[in-house]
Amino acid sequence: MNSIHLSLATSVVVLLLAIGAAAVARLGSLGHASAVLVACLRAAAQLGAVSLIIVWAVERALAVTVFVLVMYAVASVTAGRRITSGPAVRWAAAPIAAGTVPVLALLFGSGVVPPLGITLIPIAGILLGGCLTATALAGRRALDELAHRRGEVEAALSLGFSERDAALEICRPPAAQALVPALDQTGTVGLVTLPGAFVGMLLGGAGPLQAGVVQLVVLVALLAAEAVAVVVTVELAARGLFGGGQRPGAGSSGGAGRVRWARWTGWTGWARSGGARRANR
Repeated sequence: MNSIHLSLATSVVVLLLAIGAAAVARLGSLGHASAVLVACLRAAAQLGAVSLIIVWAVERALAVTVFVLVMYAVASVTAGRRITSGPAVRWAAAPIAAGTVPVLALLFGSGVVPPLGITLIPIAGILLGGCLTATALAGRRALDELAHRRGEVEAALSLGFSERDAALEICRPPAAQALVPALDQTGTVGLVTLPGAFVGMLLGGAGPLQAGVVQLVVLVALLAAEAVAVVVTVELAARGLFGGGQRPGAGSSGGAGRVRWARWTGWTGWARSGGARRANR
């Protein structure tokens, strides 16, 4: 047997792994025990449904297009909800598209990847998934830094920095750490990790060299897409687009500006402690 098949043994092992992960999360007080089980159940149901849909969709151009757009919509909403809430969630669609679309255009436009449904769906899914993770991590880190280091942003504003540049100085270095997982995966491939595309092709009967070429293309494409997604995410965060449209110090200075700055970043502890009342006196 050179591949993994659906069997009773496979089902039992997957179930044990899911239960084990949930148990570890509960015993370790990580707070995600139920989320682990829900995620595993969703993965099983979604992969089963997607497998059936792909079999039907790969030969139909319109179905492939709809399938990719649905993946894009889900990735955008998921990343947006990880970063913020309310109408600002929609801005997460921008970095995901900015990272995915140019890379797909280059891969398929150059002929490196054949323009077929069976290749477009998985490669688009890999790129969208990577951009989702990078966008969510970068956006969350950027907003957290802007909230916790608001005083440093105000200091930069007092030195003559624009609102955007002041925010960038604070949020860009931490947000850039969202690219580290992709860098580590690309830099250690073959030495530490054997990613899914490589293993999948080997299990499917492809030769090691062909599997290696495909995996190299996927990894480099993913790194490029995630780099673009992180840059766009940081730019959006610095412009206040993930914070309900409020920008630091906008339209005022002093105490009122700090109140708006706290609201822009979603940070309310300062206001709750009485700082806002003192600033407005």
